[in-house]
Amino acid sequence: MAIVKKRLGDLLVENNIISQEQLIEALAEQRKTKRKLGDLLISQGYITEQQLIEVLEFQLGIPHVSLFKYQIDPAITQIIPESMAKRYQVLPFMKEGGKLMVAMADPLDYFAIEDLRMSTGFKIEPAISTRDELQRAIARHYGMRDSMSQMMVELPTQEEIEETEITDEDSPIVRLVNQMIQQAVALRASDIHVDPGENNLSIRYRIDGVLRTERIIPKQMQGFITARLKIMARLNIAERRLPQDGRIKMQFDYKMVDIRVSSLPTMHGEKIVLRLLDLSTGVKSVDTLGFSDSNTEAFKDMIARPYGILLITGPTGSGKTTTLYSALNQLNVESANIITVEDPVEYQLEGVNQVHVNPAIGLTFAAGLRSILRQDPNIVMVGEIRDTETAEIAVRASLTGHLVLSTLHTNDAISTISRLRDMGVEPYLIASSLIGIVAQRLVRRICPECKEKYKPSEQEAIMLRNNGLSAETLQRGRGCGSCNTTGYRGRIAIHEVLTIDDHLRQLITNAASVEELRNAAKARGMVQLMDDGFLKVGQGLTTLQEVIRETVSH
Repeated sequence: MAIVKKRLGDLLVENNIISQEQLIEALAEQRKTKRKLGDLLISQGYITEQQLIEVLEFQLGIPHVSLFKYQIDPAITQIIPESMAKRYQVLPFMKEGGKLMVAMADPLDYFAIEDLRMSTGFKIEPAISTRDELQRAIARHYGMRDSMSQMMVELPTQEEIEETEITDEDSPIVRLVNQMIQQAVALRASDIHVDPGENNLSIRYRIDGVLRTERIIPKQMQGFITARLKIMARLNIAERRLPQDGRIKMQFDYKMVDIRVSSLPTMHGEKIVLRLLDLSTGVKSVDTLGFSDSNTEAFKDMIARPYGILLITGPTGSGKTTTLYSALNQLNVESANIITVEDPVEYQLEGVNQVHVNPAIGLTFAAGLRSILRQDPNIVMVGEIRDTETAEIAVRASLTGHLVLSTLHTNDAISTISRLRDMGVEPYLIASSLIGIVAQRLVRRICPECKEKYKPSEQEAIMLRNNGLSAETLQRGRGCGSCNTTGYRGRIAIHEVLTIDDHLRQLITNAASVEELRNAAKARGMVQLMDDGFLKVGQGLTTLQEVIRETVSH
C-alpha cells in the first residue's frame, strides 16, 4: 500500500474536525514541546483518538487493527528490537513475503517507517492502533522475554550468586525485575504478586481489582528475583523468616511510581506483593470521585464543618485513602493547620504536615495522634482507626474543636456505629462527635471503546424492578484491545453517605439497634450502596454483575 504523504493537520482541517485556528495554536505548541501533533490535539481535547483513527482509515486507507485479535508469532516480534518498538510505539503483527505489517500509533511518521525498513530489510505496511492498546501489546509481547532468556543461559547457582548479579543495572536479573514493574505500569495494574509455588514462581497482576496470572517463571529464578526486590525496597536480604515492609520509587516514561513492598514467609519461600501508586496522577478533586449530585453536596457539607469526626469505611482497596486525600486537598488553605498521621504516607500534600507511624519505636496511631493534638491543628487526619485507644482519642479530639477525618473497615455506613460501640466508645460520645459516614466500594467501569447496548434479561429486569428502577436497555463492554478483552477499563466508586442529624443522634445515644438506625437513615434519604450502584448501571457506567459482586458478596 502506497501512503499519500499528506500532513495530518491539513487532513483534519479538510474534514472539518478542527479549525484552522486550532491547528495554528497546536503547531505553535508543538514547536515548543516537540510532541507529535496527533497527541497534542488529543490532549488539548480538540479531537478524540477514535476521530484520528477514522480520518486515517477512511481518508488515507490506512487499516485499523485490533491487536488483541491476533495470535502474534514471537518470531515476528523479534524482527523489530524491543528498544525500537518502544521508541516508535510500533508492533509487527504479520509477515507476507517481503512485507512486514506493523501496527503504529502514528502511521504518518515517515521517518519511523523508513528507519524500520532500513533496520529490518522488509517493506513496511503500516496499520493504525490506539496508543493504549499498543502499549499493552508491546508490554505483553516483549515484556520480560529477552531478560528471561538471557537469565536462563547465564543463571548462576544460589551459592554462586554475587552482589553484582542483583545490583548491576545491566545484569539480566535487574532488567527482568524492571521490566516486570514496567509491564505492570503499562497495563495499569494496582498490585504485583510474586507468588512462590512448589515447582515455579507466578507473577500475577491485579488490574481493575481482579488478579490474573501474567507469567509463570522457573523455580530456580525465585531467589534472585526476591533478593533483587528486597534490595530495591531496602529490606534485610538475609532475613527470610519474618515479614518485612519497604518502599521503592521508580520513574517510567516520565511517570513517577511509588511502590509499597511487603514480603511474607510462606511454605515455598517468600511471597512479595508490590502496591503501585502512580504519583503523576496527583490527588483527585472531590467532584471527580464519582459521588452522585446529592452525595457530593452532603460530603462537601460534612468536610466544611469546623469540628466533629467524619469516617470513610470499606474493605481494603475500596478507595478510602483517595477519598480522604481529596477531602484534605479541598480543605488545604493557608488559614488551616492540617496534620496527618498515616501508615504509610501515600501522597505528599504541599502545606500539610504528614507523620509516618513507626510502631517499632513506639510511634503508633494513638501516640502520634496524642502528639499532634499539641501542635494546634484545625484538621487532623488519622490513616486508620485500628484500636480502642485511637478511637477514643479521635472522638475526644473532635469534641474539643478539631475536624477529624479517618477510616474504618466496616461493610456499610450503619455498621460503623455498632463497630465504634464494640470498640468501647460510649454511645453518647459517638452521638456527640460523629458528623457523618461514607461507605464505599470500587466497581469496574465499562470500557468506553467497546461499550454496547443490550436488552436486559428477565432476571436483570426483575432485579431492577425490585429496586424501583426500570430500563429498556443496559450497557456492557464487548471486549477489545483497550480493555484486554474484559469489557471493563478503570474503576468507579459507589457510595453510601450518611449524615448524622439530631434524630439519629438521639437513636445512637439510646443504643438503638442497627436495623432501627438503618430504617431511620433510609427514611431521611440515605441511598444504600447497592442502590447507588444500580443508579450508575442506569447511567451506563458499570454493570449489574459488578454492583452485585461488590455489594452482595461483602
